[in-house]
Amino acid sequence: MIDLTDYGYDGPELPGGLIPGRVTEQQRDLYTIITFRGEAQAVLKGSFLHGAEERVSYPCVGDFVALRLNENGVSQISGLLPRRSKFSRADLSGHAEGYVKTILEQVVAANFDYVFILSSVNNDFNVNRIARYITQARQSGGQPVVVLTKSDLNPGYGELIAEVNAAAPGVPVCAVSSRERTGLEAFGDYLKPGKTAVFLGMSGVGKSSLLNALADEELMAVKETRSVDDSKGRHTTTHRHLFMLPSGAMVIDTPGMRELGLFGADEAIEVNFSGAEEIISRCRFSDCRHGNEPGCAVKRALSDGTLDQKTWERYLAQKRENKFVDDRAGYLSDKKEWGKSVSKMSRQMKKAGKMKR
Repeated sequence: MIDLTDYGYDGPELPGGLIPGRVTEQQRDLYTIITFRGEAQAVLKGSFLHGAEERVSYPCVGDFVALRLNENGVSQISGLLPRRSKFSRADLSGHAEGYVKTILEQVVAANFDYVFILSSVNNDFNVNRIARYITQARQSGGQPVVVLTKSDLNPGYGELIAEVNAAAPGVPVCAVSSRERTGLEAFGDYLKPGKTAVFLGMSGVGKSSLLNALADEELMAVKETRSVDDSKGRHTTTHRHLFMLPSGAMVIDTPGMRELGLFGADEAIEVNFSGAEEIISRCRFSDCRHGNEPGCAVKRALSDGTLDQKTWERYLAQKRENKFVDDRAGYLSDKKEWGKSVSKMSRQMKKAGKMKR
């Protein structure tokens, strides 16, 4: 028997012969679920599948689900239990062809306490990208922690830590080397029994290597980065997976993200850039564009150094991106509802026509 509280479950017993379980792995339509009776393979129940209006309602790694256990075959997931946190990104379908076909919310992981944002200290380092991860991490409900990996490759990584501190005051930052096994003690404050963390970052930043170092065993296969350009790693993790560490903490390892699209991040942007928001509130006009308008508090703050120019530019960039995603997602949602109403009206008209005959 497995104590599911070790996996973070603190909910009630479920009715109707259902049992709770946590998703530890997903490969296409097949889920691996840990339950108090052990590990089970499961698929989505048909009624659950058709009842979900959006894919955001589908389970992902880290989710707790209601399971109808089949000890002699494949079990069925009958429902998704409430999430306490989720990390989402905007899935911009069609953007590679130069236009956006649709924008959906893609849930990467759920029910975690910490979001470890990994970036290597070589040419991969990009403070603007890290700032965007921090924004979405704050929106997720988890605590962001920035982890600078491969510190053995750059003795000057202290300057990079200072850059992150300037861009995101108050967010913990640590530097580690999985190869040299240095800096790992910083995780002791987070990876405690019953706690869950999710590893996020681009491919090749060393997520799997760090996971192996923390577990003190090879949980994930690791491929060496190309020697000609250490900033460009090879994909190792191909799907999301939740691992239990010897400490009793859990880590959700994720495939590398080429890009992160902000999704529904208004509140997090306000928190991340509270200083800029406060300065904006002091402008003379509520619709100030922060250009040549008289009494512009932003222009004055940029001139006297109260507001950092890079911080202002990051704020504007994230606000523009989030507005675009929200507007486009809202438009597509309205369009979908309109299509449903037209389809329903068409069916009703056909039905009425048959009745007249």
